[in-house]
Amino acid sequence: MTRWIAVLIAVVGLMGTGQAYAQEAAPGQGVVVLTIIPGGGTFFTEGKDTKGPSFGNYDLGAGVTVNFNRFVGVEGEVSGSLGITQDLLYGGQTSSLRTPNFLNYSGNLVISAANKSSVIPYVTGGIGGLSLFEKPTLGIIGTDTFFTSNVGAGVKWFAGRWGLRGDYRFIAVQSKDEAPAFFGQETRYGHRLYGGILVNVGP
Repeated sequence: MTRWIAVLIAVVGLMGTGQAYAQEAAPGQGVVVLTIIPGGGTFFTEGKDTKGPSFGNYDLGAGVTVNFNRFVGVEGEVSGSLGITQDLLYGGQTSSLRTPNFLNYSGNLVISAANKSSVIPYVTGGIGGLSLFEKPTLGIIGTDTFFTSNVGAGVKWFAGRWGLRGDYRFIAVQSKDEAPAFFGQETRYGHRLYGGILVNVGP
């Protein structure tokens, strides 16, 4: 993790020495791009040492990307992961329960492909936090926050000012000894998929 953070800092530092902004942005992609996330899903899976159950939540949110040039940008993202009723294997039995709500926020480095078209593949990675909200029926009292890291990839497509985006993230949530039994006493790994609407808000 320390090595990954050092690489991010080094790359962003190198970017700061460049003078390229709008004229080097990828075709269709401006300096500042807003992502609106109307729908997606986050799925946490069980491992052999995982005490908490597997479950999935519905996602929505937004993000803002600032592009230094047509290759590299940074993105801040906030999303809500809304609990849904589903069958959970928890406490030794399967029950139909509503999962807790989460708030996820992260800062990411985005590396875009060098192709000169309106379709732009990219890879991304970063760090952030995940807040788990109170759910007394699952033994979650109060709000708990965890450190997270993520890596992923996706593709953006622009048609003038507007565009679409598909994104996948692999998420690691760092464990805490004082976390509730339902989630967080061991490191949890999740998969997040979403579709987004893009809006160029800068030149």
